[in-house]
Amino acid sequence: MQILLSHGAGGEMMNRLISDSILKNLTLKNLGEAGLADLDDGASISLGDREIVISTDSYIVSPIFFPGGDIGKLAACGTINDISMMGARPIALTLAIIIEEGFDSLELEQIIRSLDEVCCSTGVSVITGDTKVMQKGKLDRIVMNTTGIGVAEKGKVIRDRNLSPGDVIILSGTVGDHGVSLLSFREGFGFETTLSSDVAPLWSMVEKALSVGGIKAMRDPTRGGLSATLNDWAQKSNTCITVREERIPVRPEVAAASRMLGIDPYTVANEGKAVIGVRKDKAEEVLEAIRSTETGKNACIIGEVTDSHPGRVILETIVGGKRIMEPPVGDPVPRVC
Repeated sequence: MQILLSHGAGGEMMNRLISDSILKNLTLKNLGEAGLADLDDGASISLGDREIVISTDSYIVSPIFFPGGDIGKLAACGTINDISMMGARPIALTLAIIIEEGFDSLELEQIIRSLDEVCCSTGVSVITGDTKVMQKGKLDRIVMNTTGIGVAEKGKVIRDRNLSPGDVIILSGTVGDHGVSLLSFREGFGFETTLSSDVAPLWSMVEKALSVGGIKAMRDPTRGGLSATLNDWAQKSNTCITVREERIPVRPEVAAASRMLGIDPYTVANEGKAVIGVRKDKAEEVLEAIRSTETGKNACIIGEVTDSHPGRVILETIVGGKRIMEPPVGDPVPRVC
């Protein structure tokens, strides 16, 4: 089998690649509450009464500068958010950079400043790193890798598999902004004046939600978008998730661009949104806490967890029908994260 772009896009093809070519060739051990086999946003290592949460990600976005951010801001936010989604306070990042020969050092400095601004705003320190340079033409400009480290109380790590019937699904804001804005900007479709990436760190919002309690699952719906996240949760928890189309916020510009480009905004990457599963008795209080933050001001309840069709996501459409929200096979917008 040859590796395709769609194998790295967050959909079913990527899941099969991870399962068939990677996990089966590794010895899997859990050193804490979450491990590699769980395929959550990160893993943890038990240390006394704490869990050290770790997550790593690589960034190959094209273009590296885009409306709303750049690869540096994206790398910091992406990894900080993955740590946050595990219910851990992010405290540190490692930073590895592979640079193409001939890359402009002023652009590199701008990228590093963007990353540092995000880290400073969330109380995160870059503690170690690595820099490599490859020959011109052997790399597409720059690739970045960040590994995040966070801390959570033992027993408080948030897992994907914890949903149960009766839980409520909260979405922190509009979907599709990042992927659609990058595609429009990259291909010159003319939406760049109104569309901007939503890339942002989410820890301050997550901290508010955690202070209320009742959080069962959290995920930032990056590759594969909202659809991939909900389907992953339904399969891991063996539950059914029902969401209402009229409640899922999509910006008019994103909806218009998606129709023109023939893509589904529910399967497109987001970089500043969270999907949160919460106990029903805590849902309104959590929603209020999220809405009190800048990144969660447009949060809403979009659905609930049932036991009607385990492993499935059901979309109740605006016209009153129902359809299965299938997990994406690949990503209609490659190289956006």
